[in-house]
Amino acid sequence: MPDPAALAAFVAASLALIAVPGPDMMFVIAQGAALGRRAGIAAGLGVAAGNLFHTAIAALGASVIFRASPLAFRALALTGALYLLWLAAGVARAALRPAADVAKAAAMPDAVAAFRRGVLMNALNPKVALFFLAFLPPFADPSRGPVWLQTATLGLGFAAMVAVAYAPLGAAAADAGARLARTGRGRAARAGRWLLAAIYMALAARLALAMF
Repeated sequence: MPDPAALAAFVAASLALIAVPGPDMMFVIAQGAALGRRAGIAAGLGVAAGNLFHTAIAALGASVIFRASPLAFRALALTGALYLLWLAAGVARAALRPAADVAKAAAMPDAVAAFRRGVLMNALNPKVALFFLAFLPPFADPSRGPVWLQTATLGLGFAAMVAVAYAPLGAAAADAGARLARTGRGRAARAGRWLLAAIYMALAARLALAMF
């Protein structure tokens, strides 16, 4: 483990970074507001689990590939963008269903699917891989044990903090969405689906721009 001073600095820096709004936070809020509490919480936990993937590749040094190879970086960014566009198309198709079907779908979200979307949303972002490579190792101390093990431990801690922050955020977004949907539930559910599709498209565009 890093020394206590480095660990305290890591926790403080991590909490500050988690609190800054970004694509992952926007994704979790959108899932909760559009699909309900279970989906919002699951999406937050999924994003945290995606951080475990980046922790693993940072600990193994595989993130260096993305920093050294523009082709690998662009391939992963393209995969992520295409996945988000595929999600946007699916949500748009759901929004075109009859109002009663849209409301029913919003009332019974698939938490497993929301968790999977959160994992892939985070894992397919090469910028997060580079961030973990740059952020975690400086807090490791070679004199206190294997750097890869310290990096992995710090990454696990970061993922845990993300889970603690984002799961309640997804639930809060769902509560806010439910209050807005008390009247005109079908229309509100449809609007939420279109908003979610637009957010997916915006995130896809952001990943696509990362390739240049």
